[in-house]
Amino acid sequence: MISNQILQNTIDGLKAITRIDLCIVDTDGKVLATSFPEADGYEEAVLSFVVSPADSQVISGCQFFKVLDDGQLEYVLLVKGGSEDGYMIGKIAVFQIQNLLVAYKERFDKDNFIKNLLLDNLLLVDIYNRAKKLHIDTEAKRIVFIIETKHEKDSNALETVRTLFATRTKDFITAVDEKNIIIVREVRPGENYKELEQTAYVVLDTLNTEAMSKVHVSYGTIVNSLKEVSRSYKEAKMALDVGRIFYSDRNVVAYSNLGIGRLIYQLPIPLCKMFIKEIFGNKSPDDFDEETVSTINKFFENSLNVSETARQLFIHRNTLVYRLDKIEKSTGLDLRVFEDAITFKIALMVVKYMKYMETVDY
Repeated sequence: MISNQILQNTIDGLKAITRIDLCIVDTDGKVLATSFPEADGYEEAVLSFVVSPADSQVISGCQFFKVLDDGQLEYVLLVKGGSEDGYMIGKIAVFQIQNLLVAYKERFDKDNFIKNLLLDNLLLVDIYNRAKKLHIDTEAKRIVFIIETKHEKDSNALETVRTLFATRTKDFITAVDEKNIIIVREVRPGENYKELEQTAYVVLDTLNTEAMSKVHVSYGTIVNSLKEVSRSYKEAKMALDVGRIFYSDRNVVAYSNLGIGRLIYQLPIPLCKMFIKEIFGNKSPDDFDEETVSTINKFFENSLNVSETARQLFIHRNTLVYRLDKIEKSTGLDLRVFEDAITFKIALMVVKYMKYMETVDY
């Protein structure tokens, strides 16, 4: 449960203080962490000690100690030398390692609880009972952030996020799939969405610079109790999807700012197909050439302003009017008329949504 690196750091720290060599091995005699190179030579002695009833024993110039976890043998600690000081150091080291086991088990239990909470795998009574045992405040306000990484199992990004939030002991960092890191963040009194958006950008900038990882960040809305955390998670997940479809230029997407994209995302595909057929008939927006697509996009960017659009496209105003007339003949929609422009814009977004849903693997 505890990583070998943590065990090694513990051994190195104890040696630096006591100047006594120590080694931790598993119950099969495999060395996990050591401060002296000849530790591999004690494998047979370790296996013999494991089956003995003694809690500690001196073998071949080393003191052996059993490290238990809830009554089960987890590790064997070796302390070089047979002095009384070595025995005392060994007992201290055993105490330290057992405390680490308890702390990591609690961390694992909390992580497992938060995962099940996010995925709606818990009954209401289980949420409150387990939260009480794990000393988690059930009435604190929280919000869920999702960080989508470019690569699967990006452990570097995960550790960077954990380091970033290391001082915030009431926040939880976990993952429920291969590419997404999830932050369940406790909201401080008086904290607003503007400040939470700044948190999202801090995460984004930190991962881009320190972890060299290209990421997207989304977040849900603030919920008032632990039982509602899954709702904020679902909102953040939707924001990630909607942002990927309609707002690919944004690296941070908030559920509360999805606009019309949120409505389209929740439409059934058959209804979308009916709508597109009604607008374009048997044609598709994909049939438009690159020049027409560029004209349409620029026209919308400039709020249907013909003169400004023509200027930015470096074409004569009459050329733009000709192109708009051509689109009207093809679709029956005059983009200079606000109602037709809105219909056309929504139709383009619906087509984007349909294309995305075709690529999603359920």
